[in-house]
Amino acid sequence: MYAIVEINGQQFKAEEGKKLFVAHIQAAEANQTVEFEKVLLVDNDGTINVGTPTVAGAKVVCEVITPLVKGEKVLVFHKKRRKGHRKLKGHRQQFTEVTIKNVIA
Repeated sequence: MYAIVEINGQQFKAEEGKKLFVAHIQAAEANQTVEFEKVLLVDNDGTINVGTPTVAGAKVVCEVITPLVKGEKVLVFHKKRRKGHRKLKGHRQQFTEVTIKNVIA
């Protein structure tokens, strides 16, 4: 059984026991249980239930493992030729690591 769930504007395939790195959740703490109710699709052993826009009564229960994980560094380099203009900036995206406990449909 799996579900397609929308978390902070992104869609994820949620299966029981799977680890996900989602966009940083501000109020999350370690070992806290979080529920997501924007379930777009549920597949229950071949029976597919598609929501319009969400499936009524379905939710995904997750446990926060690490509230703040930094992603890999992305370097952004700008250069204008023959002008002596060079600019280098870096960025590290912040994530929250969660484990899917169960999918309720």
